[in-house]
Amino acid sequence: MNELGNIFKGIEPKDSLEVLSRAIDHFGEDICMATSFQVGGLVLLDMLHQVGKPVRVFSIDTGRLPEETYECAEAIRRKYGINVEWVFPKHEAVEKLETEKGLFSFKESTENRRECCGIRKVEPLGRALEGYSAWITGRRKEQSETRGGLEFIETDPVHEGLIKINPLIHWSKGDLWFYAEEHKVPHNRLYDEGYLSIGCAPCTRPCREGEDERAGRWWWESPEHKECGLHLNFKNGGGI
Repeated sequence: MNELGNIFKGIEPKDSLEVLSRAIDHFGEDICMATSFQVGGLVLLDMLHQVGKPVRVFSIDTGRLPEETYECAEAIRRKYGINVEWVFPKHEAVEKLETEKGLFSFKESTENRRECCGIRKVEPLGRALEGYSAWITGRRKEQSETRGGLEFIETDPVHEGLIKINPLIHWSKGDLWFYAEEHKVPHNRLYDEGYLSIGCAPCTRPCREGEDERAGRWWWESPEHKECGLHLNFKNGGGI
């Protein structure tokens, strides 16, 4: 990891374009990018377009995304010509969950919610990352208390042997929106309705003034539990 960390030696904290460029040069065809079309990911897609180097981009369709997210994805496809690959959960697992536990079991306990996330998000992500050495995310330090220790490059605790690249760790929400407006980046119109972080429709709501960005996600849970398992390993009692 120390050797990999040298890839980004000398880079200014917010020079995310250079982080992207160096990461792609280093990993080549072995790096990919995941996006959920939130503002950080949208900024990265614009930067990826500027870098002009081919990278596979994929998104997970959980089956419960808001229509506004699909509209945003289509606007991105038209503007940048990026063919986003959609990855879906295994239908047998979704059918079994909903048949046995109903449509809203995720609100009954943190364990149930993580089970739902595991089926709809974590398992599809694992399949999407197979065969790669590294992947790019839009996570940032200020998003929540679970993300304060992020680095540009880190070992993935969930997917053994993979490296995660986090080009936006030092960006604030204001930085992202300034960039998006300056570069005319399409955005999810739910942001205009007070949403700060957008996931599945039943698990996302607008935030109140002064709340952190993840407050509108799984609002019935304690803040320290607000990860879905894409970035933290909950197996064997692990996690946050």
